[in-house]
Amino acid sequence: MKFSNHHSTVLRFCQKLLLATSAIPFLSIADALPAKPADFSPGLKLAHELNDAFTEISRQASDSVVVINVTEKISTTSNSADGFDEYEDPWEKFRRFFDKKSPDRPPEKSTGQGSGVIIRKNGFIITNQHVVQDADKVEVRLKDGRIFKGEVRGQDVPADVAVIKIEADELPVAKLGNSDKTRIGEFAIAIGAPFSLEYSTTFGHVSAKNRSNLGDSADEVNGLQDQDFIQTDASINPGNSGGPLVNIDGEVIGINTLIRGIHTGIGFAIPINLAKDIADKLIQEGKFPRSWLGIGIKSLREYPEYRELLPNSTPDGVVVSEIALGGPAAKSALQVEDIILSIDGKQVLTSQHLHQEIRTKPPGKEVSLEVFRRGGDGGKRLRLSLLTEEWKDSGSSATDENSTPEGKAALLDPLGITVKSLTMDQARKIGVEVGEGVIISKAAKTGVGYLAGLGEGDIITAIDGHKVNTLRTYHGSLLHADLGKGCIVQFISQGSRRFEILRSDTN
Repeated sequence: MKFSNHHSTVLRFCQKLLLATSAIPFLSIADALPAKPADFSPGLKLAHELNDAFTEISRQASDSVVVINVTEKISTTSNSADGFDEYEDPWEKFRRFFDKKSPDRPPEKSTGQGSGVIIRKNGFIITNQHVVQDADKVEVRLKDGRIFKGEVRGQDVPADVAVIKIEADELPVAKLGNSDKTRIGEFAIAIGAPFSLEYSTTFGHVSAKNRSNLGDSADEVNGLQDQDFIQTDASINPGNSGGPLVNIDGEVIGINTLIRGIHTGIGFAIPINLAKDIADKLIQEGKFPRSWLGIGIKSLREYPEYRELLPNSTPDGVVVSEIALGGPAAKSALQVEDIILSIDGKQVLTSQHLHQEIRTKPPGKEVSLEVFRRGGDGGKRLRLSLLTEEWKDSGSSATDENSTPEGKAALLDPLGITVKSLTMDQARKIGVEVGEGVIISKAAKTGVGYLAGLGEGDIITAIDGHKVNTLRTYHGSLLHADLGKGCIVQFISQGSRRFEILRSDTN
């Protein structure tokens, strides 16, 4: 073969390169490989061990995590005049406009995705209530790829906990930790399906514990709020809902449920101790009965304005800022401004302490309160008895909750409406924050609310100046509403913020 001048030059260069490299000592393949862990510095060894720990925890914990696909019917009613959502894709609007012209077309369905945790080997799964809310069909997919039809066995709206059952056995069960012993600063691992990216794992820390009052209201209305949260900077996004927050031992310490804005690094999880208690009750009874005292409270530690008005000898506790008329406390000797020091002998220093103590009491249980009541002589300690009652509008329900006749809403609610917690997707579409209000799911046509112009899909944000950000604050505000004189309801409807004065017909 005849080489060109260019090929000859390349050949001569290669010959010179071989001669030059022949003087270099021979390197074995082992010399070219990365150093073994034993050859690393102590710091790098520790990093490798931590890396191995994270990967092992993620692998083991993921086995008990499931992906939940939910199909729900879209309501045929709409808030807007033309039935279009201003946040919806224009082509989707165009398609729906012509789809409405076909009477034979089946109702549209929307789909959503969340996560869950297997808590019993015979197919019981814990997730968030907002994941399965209004579900028409629930599909559960395991890590091994198997798919099952899911049945919602119970829902608890206030704590945002639900239980799903699938017909399976010998399933991998999650290892549950003790959230009371979780420490701020611990590693935290979130597992779930954010944005449909299934079995995603993010790492962070426990940023805080006992977070509550995540809405705008500073008051805990009527003593109903027994919910607190674990705060984490492990990335949590839509689709993580219902998935586990895991510690470095692979134990589930929380159920991921809330985020404070996308990509903020502020997420919240329901402590697993509370979630498990609720799940057990939902499995056994189909609901989680709650006791309530019918009081609004504030911790003296968080109420310096009031503390300054008290004698220096005043003991620490929680001050009764409000007593609901007709509630359990109103039937006792407890008074507004009393400072609750203990319940059944257990010291109460914060609002959360009181909520946790009441949550453990069955409805109808007599509790003993030690209170401090200020007076001209500096104040005195008193022993009072109070009989707890079940909170009827707790939002806990079994799967037959929708069997309640629509007309019953007017009997249960003075406005004649039924409300639900605002989901993340609903809030995003409307352009508000989760916790800014509650959404109307039903409105009885003979009810005060409907006659004043409130309807399905409207967002109630305040009643008589009291902000509404949860079901508890909504029902608490209604306890003080005087429909005879008229109450002012602020709400969002058809893209506008409005208010109406609601009055009952007393003539």
